Amino acid sequence: MKLNELPQFTALETAAACFKADEKLHLRNLCSDSSRCAGLVASHETESGAKVILDYSRQQVTGETMELLFDLADKVGFTARRDQMRSGAKINSTEGRAVLHHALRMPKGYDYSINAEGKEILAQVHEVRDKIEAFTNKVRSGEFVGATGKQLKNFVCIGIGGSQLGPEFVNEALRADAAAARASEGRTLRFLANVDPVDFELCTRDLDPEETLLVVISKTFTTAETMLNARTAKKWILDGFAAKGVTDAKAITSKHVIAVSTAIDLCVEFGIDEENIFGFWNWVGGRYSVCSAVGIVPLSLQYSYDVMSSFLDGAHDIDEHFFNAPLRENIPVILGLLGVWNSTFLGYETRALLPYSQALKRFPAHIQQVDMESNGKRVDIEGNPLPFQAGEINFGEPGTNGQHSFYQLMHQGRVVPADFIGFMESQVPVSLEGEPVSNHDELMSNFFAQPDALAYGKTLNEVAQEGVPEVLRQHKVFAGNRPSSSMLMTRLDAFAVGQLLAIYEHRTAVQGFIWGLNSFDQWGVELGKVLAKQVRAQLSSSRKSGAHVQGFNSSTSALLEAYLAHGK
Repeated sequence: MKLNELPQFTALETAAACFKADEKLHLRNLCSDSSRCAGLVASHETESGAKVILDYSRQQVTGETMELLFDLADKVGFTARRDQMRSGAKINSTEGRAVLHHALRMPKGYDYSINAEGKEILAQVHEVRDKIEAFTNKVRSGEFVGATGKQLKNFVCIGIGGSQLGPEFVNEALRADAAAARASEGRTLRFLANVDPVDFELCTRDLDPEETLLVVISKTFTTAETMLNARTAKKWILDGFAAKGVTDAKAITSKHVIAVSTAIDLCVEFGIDEENIFGFWNWVGGRYSVCSAVGIVPLSLQYSYDVMSSFLDGAHDIDEHFFNAPLRENIPVILGLLGVWNSTFLGYETRALLPYSQALKRFPAHIQQVDMESNGKRVDIEGNPLPFQAGEINFGEPGTNGQHSFYQLMHQGRVVPADFIGFMESQVPVSLEGEPVSNHDELMSNFFAQPDALAYGKTLNEVAQEGVPEVLRQHKVFAGNRPSSSMLMTRLDAFAVGQLLAIYEHRTAVQGFIWGLNSFDQWGVELGKVLAKQVRAQLSSSRKSGAHVQGFNSSTSALLEAYLAHGK
């Protein structure tokens, strides 16, 4: 039976209609029920005392609503689908692949016998991890140096999509962490993704080619944007050495370019030493690849393999929680079910990710890709058109910056369900004498206040009682009843960054399992690539031989002609 044909689906539709119409179910009323609020909290704590607390009492749900959602998950076979993912079944059916990014963070000696090939998979994972550790230690210690003997201190990570967004988010998250900052002292990590030459210029303009190592990330070593950037960067390296009289291109490339790829022959043809090629597997999707060599190679060069091992341990900690914790205590499961509730039943099309941590400024962009590329689908896993809304438009910014940007719309415009993320400790504590609170407490004051402001709002009567002139009263009314969840964690260190990543990766999988779609393919990115090849061929022939524009619709042809005519 299809999802929308289940009686639980109908019951949830009825419940959603009640939430939209019944004033008694306004969040200002629901939040006054202390027993309800106490029941809408889930927590997870490690042996070392690191905590993750999820308070979802400001979501438009009651205990009964959640039971309907858990019942829906049961009826669609959620736990069986989750177990298939864990055991290595080929749940990415359109590409015939398993989905095993969680295997990347399993420690040595982990019992992965639930997968018939688990022992071999784990051995392969740790063979690559050991290779990464050995190589990055050599670079960091100065044993592996550049072509002129200088230590390599600058790392340019060349990749796009999952090869950039995930590693970049982790890099930003760790820059101010004390342990990571000590390990990265004197080093620079940059990301080159956009084929726009401006990106290359800004990425390399202040770097010394003699001290720079390029990390080219492309599974097939054919990604158009990545390979053009790789060739551009390689030329920059060679030109830099040529200016100093060093012209052995093969020797220079072997010391200044490494790769994360499965296309060994193409990497070698590019001039990369085969020993410096780090592989991964087709069961690692691009947007889920930050825990593979894709992320761990450049991040270990910058922060050390030890720091990144802690990151992997944090992700593994949440993997174990996701696969083993009861559903009603399971943080990724709860977040996923709330996503289904808000989008499919309440009809909210957007979702805001609001970390009250400047270090997480690139986290919303990464999760935007993880979620929208995974669940932005029009058909179910069998190819049938979905008869309901699935997938949300994800966006976000760190607090309090976002408060001075788009919170106006969230408070008085569209309803945007939100996830607030905060930490009990700051990475960089600052407390000024004479100030009523520390800088971190000032930040967290907003973290605690904003969810209540969105939930409660402010009535016309309350505005009038404040003495606001009548002409302004309607402008100062806040409808409230805007749902949000609050996640409070102990501190943002490498372990917690891994936890946070895994929570949101698994949330995305939960929603896909409930909706019955394939969260692990991405056919929607292909069409634009195909058409871009046609345009590229036209630009080449027009620039080089004066060929007329042809084969496009009239609008595209006119724009191409205007583009080509410029500068003639």
